[in-house]
Amino acid sequence: MSTSVKDREVVSQGDQGPEMPQLDYNQIKPASKTLWALILLGSAAVAAALMALIGWNVALWVVATMVIFLVAVYVGYRVTSGHRQGLDQVVRALIYTAFALAVIPLVWLLWTVFSNAIPPLLANPNMLTEDMYAISGGVDETRVEEGGGLVGGMKHALIGTVLITLIASIISIPIGVMAAIYLVEYGTNGWFSRTLRFLVDVMTGVPSIVAGLFAFALFSMLFGPGTKMGIAGAVALCVLMIPIVVRNSEEMLRVVSRDLRESALALGVPKWRVITKIVLPTAAAGLASSVFLGVARVIGETAPLLVAAGYNAATNWNPFEGPMNSLAFFGYQLFQYPLNPGYPDPSYERSWIAVFLLVMLVLILNLIARAVAAALAPKKS
Repeated sequence: MSTSVKDREVVSQGDQGPEMPQLDYNQIKPASKTLWALILLGSAAVAAALMALIGWNVALWVVATMVIFLVAVYVGYRVTSGHRQGLDQVVRALIYTAFALAVIPLVWLLWTVFSNAIPPLLANPNMLTEDMYAISGGVDETRVEEGGGLVGGMKHALIGTVLITLIASIISIPIGVMAAIYLVEYGTNGWFSRTLRFLVDVMTGVPSIVAGLFAFALFSMLFGPGTKMGIAGAVALCVLMIPIVVRNSEEMLRVVSRDLRESALALGVPKWRVITKIVLPTAAAGLASSVFLGVARVIGETAPLLVAAGYNAATNWNPFEGPMNSLAFFGYQLFQYPLNPGYPDPSYERSWIAVFLLVMLVLILNLIARAVAAALAPKKS
């Protein structure tokens, strides 16, 4: 016996089962920032009361505040919204706490550097145009007792940093990028490529002082014992920079779709033209970022330049003759060994200015890397 259309509609509606409950988005929306702020303030007050009883300690107060805050968040939302909502808010609070723990030290570091370096730099612009040649501790003593500005400057260290890093980049970038091209395009699973990857991994973990000792020993054999010059410091930085560029560039080249390569090869395009016309332009943005990040990584190295490049109070424009100073070593030298130990404040101010200039160089390099990556990124239609 056939079933009527009306009966089929009834059966079809009955097969749909019970109506599903509607999701209440109000139960999963993020917690109110005002509520969280009140809970945090209350937790800080309770932790401060505990510290008053057992003895004040800033680190212990911060830890106690966070523990009380997490417990209060869970209990509050457990009572009002249930276990699931309470657990969700606790995890959310942990994520925000981890973000704060990552950002606060960076902000504190930048504030410390800027607050200690900018005032003496603005009061003594000669720090950028003079060097420390013939500057003795007596000059600092006179400056402290009689007043006046800082004498000398760090032009020699700024020039040395730029020249040494530039030479290291000129050597390291082509080697690193071409090694990455070989690993991705030619040596996929060969014994030589596996050996090269192993050596790159080992070089990535080599301490910076070892790179400095290597460069010092190499130039001592070539030019005589105790030879220190700017080019030796550049070679030491190359040992540190090449594996960084190789690893980052290899990852960027692997991002390029293999379909692009196969399509070009299917049309009879030679391998080298596929690399130069398709692979490299497509990965140009990532390659630029990896190169600039590698430069920013080595520009602040102190130990290898201390061993290989040495110290020079005068400005040296020739990296192939005589020691050459750098901002990192200049700041370390004056902070550890002031020109006049009895009047260390002028040396400390010079050290802070050197650190500030180094931070600004790294910041500028990162901004350039972002700008270049954005300019070279494939345009979206």
